[in-house]
Amino acid sequence: MPDNTANLRNVGCSIKQVEHVAVKIRLKKTGRKHLPSYRVVAADSRAKRDGKVLEVLGHYDPLAADEKKQFVVKRDRVQHWLDVGAQPTDTVASLLKKTGAQKV
Repeated sequence: MPDNTANLRNVGCSIKQVEHVAVKIRLKKTGRKHLPSYRVVAADSRAKRDGKVLEVLGHYDPLAADEKKQFVVKRDRVQHWLDVGAQPTDTVASLLKKTGAQKV
């Protein structure tokens, strides 16, 4: 079988390798000093904590008085990301388990 990569190089094309990106569901800090609040996001595991995200899934406000308003997520989107292989961080996993948003 002939090697077609040489022909592609002559034409100016390149072969891109398919890369599997590990997705994490994690917290992105949005608050200010001494008043923390976070967004729950699906992000590439190689991205910085406050870097580019794939999707915002909800928010977490640890200082909110009402427990129902502390952790709010789009359950269907979280379940979608879990179904396609996203891994929640330890903190997000415990929050999902506490609120019943994650199927165990």
